[in-house]
Amino acid sequence: MKVRTTSLLLAATTAAGCLLALASGHAVRAQGTDAKPAAAAPAAGGKNEHGLDIVKNPYTDNAEAIAKGKDLFVSKACSGCHGAGGGGGMCPPVINDTWVYGSDDTTLFNLVKLGSTAMQAKGYSRIGHEKVVGDMPPFESVVSDDELWKILAFVRSKYAGDPAEKNW
Repeated sequence: MKVRTTSLLLAATTAAGCLLALASGHAVRAQGTDAKPAAAAPAAGGKNEHGLDIVKNPYTDNAEAIAKGKDLFVSKACSGCHGAGGGGGMCPPVINDTWVYGSDDTTLFNLVKLGSTAMQAKGYSRIGHEKVVGDMPPFESVVSDDELWKILAFVRSKYAGDPAEKNW
C-alpha cells in the first residue's frame, strides 16, 4: 500500500506541475503541451555572466498581457504548486522578494524554461532561501516563450515585496 500511495502522490504532484518558481524554483518534471511557440522577448543586449542572452520582458506593465498571464498561471498549473495568487502552497511564493537565483528577467525566464538543474549547470547558485526547497523542472516544452513572458508579467504585477528590490 505504501508503494501505491507513493506512486499516486508522485503522479498527482507531477500532474499539478510547478511552472513558476520565481522565488526559488521547486517541483517535479512536467510533460509537454501543444502550446504554440512564439518569438522570445527581444534581447536586451549581450550575455550575462552565465552565458545567457540578456532579455527583457516585453509585457511588463501591459494590462492585457497580465490578464492573459493570470489565465495561463492557472491553466498551466502554476497555481497548483505556488498557490492561486502566487503566495505559496506546496512550493514557495513567487510574489515576495526572496529570489533563489536572482530576480532579473533573464534569470527568471531561463529558470522556468530550463529548470534549476540547468541553471546550476550554467554556474548559478542559490543566493536566497525559502522554507520549501526543491528543484524547478524545465517547462520549455510546456509553455511557449510568449506565454512564459505573460506569466512572468502577471507574477510581477502581484509582487508584494520591497519596492526597492524591483529590478524590472
